[in-house]
Parts: sequence; C-alpha cells; structure tokens
Amino acid sequence: MMNHRCTLAIAAALLLGMPAQAQQAPFTFNDMLLLDRISGLGVSSAHPYALFTVRSTDMEKNRGVRSLWLKRLDPPAEPELRLPVSDGGFSNAQWGPDGKAIYFLSARDGGSNQLWRTDMDGRVAEPMTRLALDIEAYRITPDGTGAVVALAVIPSETENEIALTTRRKAEPKAGSGTLYDRVFVRRWDTWADGTRNHLFHVDFATGTVTALMPGFDGDVPSKPFGDEGDYVIAPDGRTVYFSARLAGATEPWSTNFDVYSAPIIGGALTNLTAANKAWDASPRLSPDGKTLAYKAMKRPGFEADRFEIQLRDLATGQTRALAATWDRSVEQLEWSRDGGSLLVTADDVGRHRLFRIELTSGAVTPLSKDGHLDAFAETAKGFVFLKSAMNSPSVLYAANPKAKLIDEGATNLTRINAGLKDKVFGAYEQFSFPGWNNETVHGYVVKPSGYVEGRKYPVAFLIHGGPQGSFGDAWSYRWNAMTYAGAGYAVVMIDFHGSTGYGQAFCDAISQHWGDRPLEDLQKGWAFALEAYPFLDGDRAAALGASYGGFMVNWIAGNWKEPWKALVSHCGIFDSRSMALTTEEIWFTEWENGGSVLEHPEKHDAFNPSLHAKDWSVPMLVIHGELDYRVPVTQGIAAFTALQEKGVPSRLLRFPDENHWVLKPQNSRQWHDTVFGWLERWTASKR
Repeated sequence: MMNHRCTLAIAAALLLGMPAQAQQAPFTFNDMLLLDRISGLGVSSAHPYALFTVRSTDMEKNRGVRSLWLKRLDPPAEPELRLPVSDGGFSNAQWGPDGKAIYFLSARDGGSNQLWRTDMDGRVAEPMTRLALDIEAYRITPDGTGAVVALAVIPSETENEIALTTRRKAEPKAGSGTLYDRVFVRRWDTWADGTRNHLFHVDFATGTVTALMPGFDGDVPSKPFGDEGDYVIAPDGRTVYFSARLAGATEPWSTNFDVYSAPIIGGALTNLTAANKAWDASPRLSPDGKTLAYKAMKRPGFEADRFEIQLRDLATGQTRALAATWDRSVEQLEWSRDGGSLLVTADDVGRHRLFRIELTSGAVTPLSKDGHLDAFAETAKGFVFLKSAMNSPSVLYAANPKAKLIDEGATNLTRINAGLKDKVFGAYEQFSFPGWNNETVHGYVVKPSGYVEGRKYPVAFLIHGGPQGSFGDAWSYRWNAMTYAGAGYAVVMIDFHGSTGYGQAFCDAISQHWGDRPLEDLQKGWAFALEAYPFLDGDRAAALGASYGGFMVNWIAGNWKEPWKALVSHCGIFDSRSMALTTEEIWFTEWENGGSVLEHPEKHDAFNPSLHAKDWSVPMLVIHGELDYRVPVTQGIAAFTALQEKGVPSRLLRFPDENHWVLKPQNSRQWHDTVFGWLERWTASKR
C-alpha cells in the first residue's frame, strides 16, 4: 500500500512494558507540563552510582524546581535517592575527579552563584569559591585542587578583569541610556552589557585566581547557549583548550570559531585552527592527553554546515579528518574509555543516535537504534544513558552489556514518571515518499489516542523550525505530538529538504529556497499521507509551526491555503527585509537568502510572506514573545495587523516575559489552552 514505509513504534503500553488494559486516560498537555524532567547525567569513576537532575514543576509558583539524585547501578534494584543538598538550590552538578565528591553551582548563601561541594550523602555543602562575580560554568582540574571557571567580565589586558567589572557595576549611572558602538547590541533575549565570558583558574587551597584569557574579545562559553562543553582541561592539568570567536566589529556576520590553547598558569594563547575560517568546536582530549579531537565545519557563515571530526597530534601539530565520508553532522563528541574510538551522537533519518567511530579505520558503528539519545556515559560494564522518544520523555537506562545496540533490552533505572503507565499515547510510524527533485523525503504520522479503526480524525500538520532541524522520534516540551494525539488529533510531520539527519546535500537544499523546495515536500507529503492513511480527515486540518515553521505557516497562508481550516504561526517571519536588519545573528539571514538585504533586497523578497499577505484568508492564531530577539516581536505584530486589515479571523497571543520559546509553566499552559481552543474552533466539524 505504501512505498518505503516502515513501522518504527507501537503504543506506549509496549514501550513502558505495561498491559494495555492498565491504561485509562489520554495523555494531555497538562500531563506533559507536570512531568518530571531528567537531565545532567554523570557516572562516578569510583563507585557504581549515576548522578542526575530532576526538574519538577511548581505550577502555583510558576517555576521549575530542581533536585539532585543518585542511583546505584550495581545492583540496580535499589531505589534512586534524592540528595538533601537539593533544598538550597543548585545547577550544573558534576562528579569530582575522585568519583566521590560532587560539585555544583549555587547562590544558597544569598550571594552570587558560586562553586560548592558535597559528598555522596548530600547533606552538607561547603563553598569552594567566594568570587565577586557569578560563575557561569566550571570544570574541576584533574587533580581536584582547583577549577577553571567562566565569569562575565569587562575585558582588559592591563587591569584585573574581576576587580574592573565589580567596580564598573558599582558606579552610579547618569541616565538610563546605553551607548553602543558595534553590534551585537542584543542576543537571544538579553541586551549587551559590555561583558564577555572569560576563563579563570581558581586554586582551592589558596584562593588564587588566574586569568587565562585577559583582554580576549570573545566569549567562553559562547553566548547564548554555551556551557563547559566549550572547553576542556588536559589530563596533566597544565593546559586548557577552548573554542571561541573573536568578536571585533563583524561578530554578527561570523561563524569563525577557533580552538585555542591556554596555559593554566596564565600566558599567551595559541590559535590551533587559524587556517579554518569556519566553525571549530568541542575540543576533547584523549585519555593519554596526546590527541585533541574537535568538530569542524568547512563553510564560513553557514551555521548548519556538517560538523565533521578532526584529530590533532599535539606533539607534531598534524591534523587529520576522521570518517570524512560519513555524511552525518556530529553533535555530542566524547572519547571512549580506552582511547581507541570516539563516541558521538548525530541526527539520522528521523532519529538521534549514538555511534562509535574507530580511530584507526574511521569505521562508524551505530550503538543505538531509535528514539532520541539525550545523554550517555560509558562505564566499565557498559553504557548508562538518557533516551527519549515521541511517546516517552527522557528515561535513565542501563544498557544490556550483551546487546549490540544499547537500547535493546536496556533496563529502566528509576521510577520517575511511573504514572505514565496509566496514560494512552498515540501509535506512530515513519513513512517516506518522493519529494522535491524526486528525492526521498521522510515523515511521521501519529494516530490519535484511543484510535478506532474506520473513523476519521482532524489533523494537526506540524512544521518544524530551524529550518535545519527535524521533527523525528523525539520528545518535546514545546511541540509535543502526543499532546495533539491526546486531544483527538492525528498528527503529520514532514522532514522536508533542509532537515538534518539525511545528509548534508539534503540539508543544504533549503538555503535560498525557503518557499519552494520545502513547500513542495510539504505538499507531496500531505497528499501521500492522505492517500496512505484513511483515518486522516483532510477536511478538518490545521497547519502549525514556530520560527521557520512560523515562516512557512505565513508563506502557506498566501501560497497553499486550500487544505487548511486554521493556521497557527508562532514567532514566524512575516517580512524578510525587516527581519534581516532586526535579528541578531545576521550571518543566518545573509546565508539563507544569498546576500545582504542592503545589496540584494530582491533575494530577500523571493520568499517574503508579507508580499503575499493580500491573499490571506485562512483563520490564523499569531503568537510571539516580546523578549524574542531572534525573530523580533514586530514580525508577529505585523502579521496580526495584516490579518486584521484583511478581515481574516485572527488572534494575537503576546507574552511580555518570553523569548523565542515559551518556558514559564503558567505561560505554557496558556499557550496550549489557546492553541487547542483555536484548533477546536475551526476543526471540530467540517466547514
């Protein structure tokens, strides 16, 4: 009946190992908002214990509450333990090098965010630093005598950066204005304040603080989403390696990150990748400290280029590519325990999998099968990992050491979110079809919870953002297919050209083609799904998307409106010209549109939704956050204004305290109430 179709998943009852009759109620967005979220996996080097963070939701106080947990791995039958030190607040917990001490960041004494230490009992915390500024990130030195921390400071080659920054912050301001002489003036959801994230070595015994990059015009970790993964300390404790971009006056146009080395006692920096003008990232030292592995792109100005692996012999300086012909972009990169291979994660045909890459041969071996591999740790007895799927939030597992794939026969290590056994999820499967240029395109279809054979169901057609992203076999707390299934909708998601995990050429195909090639994929995917899945009611369908998905909804409104009874555009681009001059990361708009809007405005108009707004007629819900500096809120206001001028049924949901995403629990509930109310209004019956 269908070409190239394969069933990837079954109902959540099988996933959770529970009998179907135990399930009672559909999974809803309210259930999703109250789930506990597992993250921050680490395994002790000395004891069979895993350390992880659980974030629960306090809906009444409109916040998430983190707790630190330990789980014994041998034997795994013992229940997980919540550490009492959680009560004082913490973030970024890590094992110390001895595998006994646990470090974390906290402002528990009412001061700034500092580094603290506790033991495995987790009852008493002792401060390890008392710096004048908040610590943004940290790594403990291999000998445990100190840490390399990141602080937001005013760069200076001649003055103590911490003292200078503290003094400047204390100085009174004459007036509320801020004067800028270069961009970035704002980034993601924060206005620039003149500080840079810089690395410092802190000696625990003496309290001595050594600046490792004084005066450097750049950030480590990078803004806005960098962390301690942007730098690493050599096994001998003498050198720090980090990835950073020199800012200058061209930072918003540049993706030229380089890998630097810095003596931990202070001294001159060495740029190890100056020859590559594209992105170099994630430096990782081999266990013997002789080889530096890192990720590298080839094309300057393109943030979605393929990250391949480079290996640098630190003694000779010679560098070589590893698995150069493997057509996947590496995300997480770690060394194996024995130093003979690299362990990496990558998107792969609608999944996010773990792979092993041999150093000698470059052979790539998959280590996981399906779903989304969220985090992993290799132990002497195998792997411990976090994995999610479209019908499961992240779960902590121990791999079966006898299995070839770590997620085959893996053991669930905790009872967290055990109540999901009483929820009904929609069954889902992957399909494929000939898309643009007759190339194979993949998608997923999800049946509504409580699906009954022979019935037809309204459809939520979800369009992912990025655009170099994927709506695959993964869990989301913002665009969760199972919440639509729980509300009685079937779901269709297409990984159109531009999506990740299908090879770099497939990813490249969207650049300068935002409105034609992906649209053709969406149209052909929709037609294929309607024919292949009779339960889809094409007369009761709505299209929804955010970011690029919001752009596509705005584009669809004027170029492919016939199938849709309603549209939802979250933080979508309305006018490509104004977007190019008001977004912060200008390299993105210039690459994707083929040039500067000042020099080539016609290229930005090639797929400009505003030029087709005169043809809009489908009811649309527009959503935007005022702190969204990636796609500024004026884009949403403009779209809503156009709808109102045309007399199209429309609503605008504005969040004054949200950025490109909606993160606060009560806001997320309002978002879902509004979106599902909009869908119900227009798709409850044939119109």
